[in-house]
Amino acid sequence: MNKKAILPLATLICISIAALLTVLQQYEIIALPAAVITAIRWAGTGVLLLYALQKRSLTTWILVSMVVGAQIGYDFPDVGQSLNVLSKVFLKLIKTIIAPLIFATLVVGIAGHANLKQIGSMGWKALLYFEVVTTIALFIGLAAINISKAGEGIDMTGIAETEEIVAPVKQTWQDIILHIFPENIAKSVAEGQVLQIVVFSVIFAIGLAMVTEKKRKPMIDFCESLSETMFKFTNIIMYFAPVGVGAAIAYTVGHMGFGILVNLFQLLATLYVALLAFVLLVLLPIALIARIPIVRFLKAISGPVSIAFATTSSEAALPRAMEEMEKLGVPRRIVAFVMPTGYSFNLDGTTLYLALAAVFVAQAAGIDLSWEQQLLMVFTLMLTSKGVAGVPRASLVILLGTVASFNLPVWPLFAILGIDELMDMARTSINVTGNCLATAVVARWEGEFDPQPEVGLVETTNPDLHDALPKPEEESSKSVTA
Repeated sequence: MNKKAILPLATLICISIAALLTVLQQYEIIALPAAVITAIRWAGTGVLLLYALQKRSLTTWILVSMVVGAQIGYDFPDVGQSLNVLSKVFLKLIKTIIAPLIFATLVVGIAGHANLKQIGSMGWKALLYFEVVTTIALFIGLAAINISKAGEGIDMTGIAETEEIVAPVKQTWQDIILHIFPENIAKSVAEGQVLQIVVFSVIFAIGLAMVTEKKRKPMIDFCESLSETMFKFTNIIMYFAPVGVGAAIAYTVGHMGFGILVNLFQLLATLYVALLAFVLLVLLPIALIARIPIVRFLKAISGPVSIAFATTSSEAALPRAMEEMEKLGVPRRIVAFVMPTGYSFNLDGTTLYLALAAVFVAQAAGIDLSWEQQLLMVFTLMLTSKGVAGVPRASLVILLGTVASFNLPVWPLFAILGIDELMDMARTSINVTGNCLATAVVARWEGEFDPQPEVGLVETTNPDLHDALPKPEEESSKSVTA
C-alpha cells in the first residue's frame, strides 16, 4: 500500500471506531466505562490532528477544529464555555468586512457596467434573466427549509442564560418601508443595517454611472481595489477560522450536547435536495425551452463544474467556463459580457443557500418568523448576495450581516460553518452551471446561438468531403517530404 494512503486510512478507521462507540454508548447499546470511551475518542482525535498537520489545508483544519471543539465541549463543558471569547473575536472580525464589501461589490457591479446602452438589449435580457432565476432560487430555498424544519428541535437549555435572543418586533408595512432607507449612512454602518447599506450603495452606483467616464473611472478603480482588498481581508481572517469555529462548537456542544449535529446533517440534506430540485424544476426546463443541446451542454460544463466543486470558488472556473461556452457555439462578445456579469448577479446556488441558512438560524433559536419577515429577508438577500463569488465562504459575511440586521442570534452560524465546506462545494457547482446556462440562453434569445458540430460528425454528414480530406498517412508523408 502507498505510504501516503496509510495515514488517511488510519485516520478514517480511528474516527469511525470512536464515533461508532460513542453513538452506541450514548444510546446505551453497549456499556463501557466512560473513561475508556473518552480515551478512544481522544486517541482518534490525535490521529486526526496528525492528518491535519500533514495536509496543511485550511478546509481540513476547519473540519478538524470542529471535531476537537465538539470533544472539548462534550467532555469539558466548562472549558468549552470559557472558549466563547475566541469565537466572539472571530465574529467581530467578520463584521468589519460587511459594509465595505457590500458597498464595493455593488458599486462595481452596477456602475462598472455603465455602458449597458452600448450593449443594447442583450444587457437587459441578461439582467432580467439573472434576477428572475435567482429570485426563484431564493424561494426554493425558503420553501425547502420551511418544509424540512431542519433547525427545529435544538435544545436551548443554557443558551438563553448567556445569549440574548430577541424575537424580531412585529412591524407594520409602513415601518418596513421606512426601515429600508438610511437617514445617516455612518449610523447604518455602525448598527449593521445591511439593507440600508445596500440601498445607499445602489443609489450611489446609479449616480456614479450617470457621470462622465473621466470622473467615474477613479471611483470605479477605487471600489475595485476596495473589493479586492476586502476579499484578501476575508482570506486573512479565515486563517483564524479554525480557532473561532472550534471555540464556537465547543461552546455550543457544551450547552446542548451532540444533538445539534443531527440538525446540521438535516440542513446539509435539505440543501442538496433543494439544489437538485432547482436543477430539475428550473434549469432543465429553461434549457429545454431555449433548445439548448442538453448532452453537449453537460459535456461542456463538466470541466468547469469539477473545478468549482474542488476549489469551492466560482471564479476559479471562470476561464475554463468561458472557453467551453465559446466551443459550444456562444459568440465571444456574449460570453465576455454575460459570464462575468453573471458572477455578480447570477449566483443561483449561493442565493438558494442564503435563504435556507437564514431561516435555519431563526428555527435554531426558536424564533418564528412570519412570512412577511421571511419575504423581507429574501429581498435583502437578493440584493446583498450580488458579487460574493470570488472567495470561498464569502457568503458567510453576507449571511452574518443579514441575520444580525433581523436581530437573530449568530451562534448557529458557527455550527453551520463547521459543515460549510460540504455545502459550498454543491452551491458553487450550481453557480457555475447556472452561469453557463445563462450564457447559452441569452445567446439563443439574441438569435446568435450556433451549436458547433462535434468532432467526427463530418465523416457521417458529408461523405464526399470525407473522401477529399487527406488521410493521416498522406499528411505524415507530406510533412516528411517537406
